[in-house]
Amino acid sequence: MSDVQSALDLIGRGAEEIIKREDLEARLRLGRPLRIKAGFDPTAPDLHLGHTVLLNKMRQFQDLGHQVIFLIGDFTGMIGDPTGKNVTRKPLTRDDVEANARTYADQVFKVLDRARTELRFNSEWFGQMSAADMVRLAAQHTVARMLERDDFARRYAAQQSIAIHEFLYPLVQGYDSVALKADVELGGTDQKFNLLMGRGLQEHHGQAPQIVLTMPLLEGLDGVNKMSKSLGNYIGIDEPAIDIVTKTMKVGDDLMWRWIDLLSFDISVAEVAVLRRDIDSGALNPRDLKLRLARELAARFQGAAEAERAVAGWSAVVRGEGDTTSLPLAEIAVPAEGLRIAALLTAAGLTPSNSEASRKLKESAVRIDGEVVSDPQRVVPSGFEGVLQIGKRTFARVRLIGA
Repeated sequence: MSDVQSALDLIGRGAEEIIKREDLEARLRLGRPLRIKAGFDPTAPDLHLGHTVLLNKMRQFQDLGHQVIFLIGDFTGMIGDPTGKNVTRKPLTRDDVEANARTYADQVFKVLDRARTELRFNSEWFGQMSAADMVRLAAQHTVARMLERDDFARRYAAQQSIAIHEFLYPLVQGYDSVALKADVELGGTDQKFNLLMGRGLQEHHGQAPQIVLTMPLLEGLDGVNKMSKSLGNYIGIDEPAIDIVTKTMKVGDDLMWRWIDLLSFDISVAEVAVLRRDIDSGALNPRDLKLRLARELAARFQGAAEAERAVAGWSAVVRGEGDTTSLPLAEIAVPAEGLRIAALLTAAGLTPSNSEASRKLKESAVRIDGEVVSDPQRVVPSGFEGVLQIGKRTFARVRLIGA
């Protein structure tokens, strides 16, 4: 297999669409490092695994020897990208943008190679633009073309307001590709309209149009909705290793394959085919493969040592293998006389409410240091230190501190 074909296979792994694949192949055959751009508006300071889908693809380009441009949209962030939810996103203040941008920069290098990453801000060129320049940019597309974007079309048909500045957003994002002379731009499937805008603007400015590569939106822990902090179905990349491991182990077996495809560097496409056969034949337990993925993710974001401690702690609780003292310890303040078990489960974050805790107790799904507990009146005394567990996969090591 040729080097170009191998590169195409790696680049295409997990991708939703490549526009145009033949252009990408031709560009790769030029033998020069390509300029790979992905833009991030600093609308939230904390990244989760869903955000890393693009970062992972950027890292693959880096490993192939190409130049990655991590573009922080500090200018576009103050415009506010239309959300696709029929409302205008609230623009950020300059202080918001700067604070979030700093946090982004700290986190992305857990995936990207810092030495091979060009970190840019689009205020570099837009801050120099005059009003006349912006008018000239706006003249390069029509309202009719803008209304081809799905969310604009829906809002227009429903007679919901669309602010003029929202039409500027796709143009501004597209012009970023002109300013950076991008060969390839990456984005989620929900960004396709904006990415294609870059191709048109590059042609207008005499540049070869960029290749557009869209990546799917990663489903969260529920296996249904896009990973989102607001839905609580996410894994943050700054979370402790034990949380990364325990949450990953809760992912359904079907979703596991999609996560491997979009998140794993260690499990190749060729190996996936072998692993699928092993699981189908019963030679491999899906749980063992999921634990391998959990270890890889925890090591990437929290280091190999913390990942091993987390896997050991998980194994100690779930498999009964090893010492639970490798689990992180959470201290919980309780009354001097102790706390009823339902309230303790809620205080430890294992249940959302005391009523849900009581339901789990009735189901005999609760354990304290491996012992099944079903009495809702049971009081756990101040000074207790041990492992609370609900089912097989939800647990916490706690110490109760009396008031």
